[in-house]
Amino acid sequence: MHIPVLFNEVIKWLDPKPGQKFIDATINGGGHGLAILEKVQPDGELLGIEWDSELLKNLESRIMNHESRSSITLVNDSYVNLKKIAEEKGFLESDGILFDLGMSSWHLDQSGRGFSFRKDEVLDMRFNQETEFSALEIVNTFSEKDLREIITEYGEEKFADRIAKNIVEARKSKIIKTTLELVEVIKNSVPSWYSNKRINPATKTFQALRIKVNQELDNIARGLDSALDVLKKGGRAAVISFHVLEDRIVKNKFRDFKNKGLVEILTKKAVAPEYEEVKSNPRARSAKLRVFRKL
Repeated sequence: MHIPVLFNEVIKWLDPKPGQKFIDATINGGGHGLAILEKVQPDGELLGIEWDSELLKNLESRIMNHESRSSITLVNDSYVNLKKIAEEKGFLESDGILFDLGMSSWHLDQSGRGFSFRKDEVLDMRFNQETEFSALEIVNTFSEKDLREIITEYGEEKFADRIAKNIVEARKSKIIKTTLELVEVIKNSVPSWYSNKRINPATKTFQALRIKVNQELDNIARGLDSALDVLKKGGRAAVISFHVLEDRIVKNKFRDFKNKGLVEILTKKAVAPEYEEVKSNPRARSAKLRVFRKL
């Protein structure tokens, strides 16, 4: 089950009230969204957007008999289309929007799409199966130069040169089809001391491939631009990010909005999870929350 991170902090900073309209732009398993829906009852509404059709079906079946089901609108789409979706569904002038940029635990543990380097699965890494290309195609068809740039830019991996070179060499013999085949190539590309670190040596390369496949960083900026258009005056946007590349984009976008006199940044610095939350849910350890209010 996906455990929503920074749950109490999200509710505190978004401050949903009865009768308001909110958008969960990455509704996932509904952890944050359904809590927000409860706060805006009676008469409030929630728009939930989810790019992964399978995740959305799971959520739809779970909330079929929810007491406020008539107040929930669910859409299978990407938050890059937030403004268009809000126009179609009557959610312009919303009171608040949440972006949880984290990958679902379901994707890691149950999707079977090769997101985890700890499981033997076919390389895919697409959140939506209509995405242009999969991790399998990147690993087996992209040039050494392109692979090096992807792993460096999106993974900030210091051994990107070696990893890219060895991927190209390994695929000459046979297609690198599964996650564990790729992990083996990565382990053979880095020094032994690097493999013995607390973080798995494949972590950064897998992150880089996932970001490239799903165009995650480009989507963040576009989604935040749309959020500003969709919010009413005084409305709030909250963004949870999970690694430095995401947080850098969010921080810079917030600063740009502020410098143009469009928003007030409510979180002077990123809000991190409390120790107890990290202890009970280790996947929350890198989470950061930033919030702005539209002027």
